[in-house]
Amino acid sequence: MRRVRTVYRVATETVIDTVARLDQAVSECRACPRLVTWRERVAREKRAAYADQTYWGRPVPGFGPSDARLLIVGLAPAAHGANRTGRMFTGDRSGDVLYAALHAEGLASQPTAIHRGDGLELYGTRITAPVHCAPPENKPTPAERDTCRGWLVSELRLLAPTMRSVVVLGGFGWQALLPVLGESGWVIPKPRPVFGHGAHVVLAPETRPAPLHVFGSYHVSQQNTFTGRLTPEMLRAVLRRAADLAGLNPPV
Repeated sequence: MRRVRTVYRVATETVIDTVARLDQAVSECRACPRLVTWRERVAREKRAAYADQTYWGRPVPGFGPSDARLLIVGLAPAAHGANRTGRMFTGDRSGDVLYAALHAEGLASQPTAIHRGDGLELYGTRITAPVHCAPPENKPTPAERDTCRGWLVSELRLLAPTMRSVVVLGGFGWQALLPVLGESGWVIPKPRPVFGHGAHVVLAPETRPAPLHVFGSYHVSQQNTFTGRLTPEMLRAVLRRAADLAGLNPPV
């Protein structure tokens, strides 16, 4: 417990006054021994299809503009996706689904995300996760989630002046995010809102200038997209509502 409290204190009390500085600090974190060992092992051993590539093998920071009005919250980087490319939801099939939907809704400059230098831009939208390192079996522990929590607190503080909507991909992100939003200036209703696809709750501002719209969506994992539990149309519908309520007017 002492390690968790120490990391949380460093992440929230250290003065990080820009998103760029936050992203740099996140990418240098080594707080969770199990995750450090795993992400670096994957980066060394690689997948055969990517044997000629240099893996990122570090924590993956958020991606998108610092004045975003819409925030998308996932789970954690994929071992051979973002842990390889160094950018959220880039280089794997989950990202294929997400970025295609963002592009279709005018929130991304292109429908594919292959590597960090592919020219992809997000419009008024930023993507982050409650855990920034790839975990074994895509399952971070509660302690690892809590250790990483300070980075999410800092990110929300920096985004709060412009952020008006959040789309949370999956129940893990929903459970991780709501308490942080409660600490960050919005009122969490009691009983706490339950996750579900299409769930929508409006959080009243406590110390923030405006309410915050929070939406739930099934995660864009292959388990959901390959079985049809989450279709592109379902995802686009949630993104469209969130973008509209965020006041985004993406380019046509």
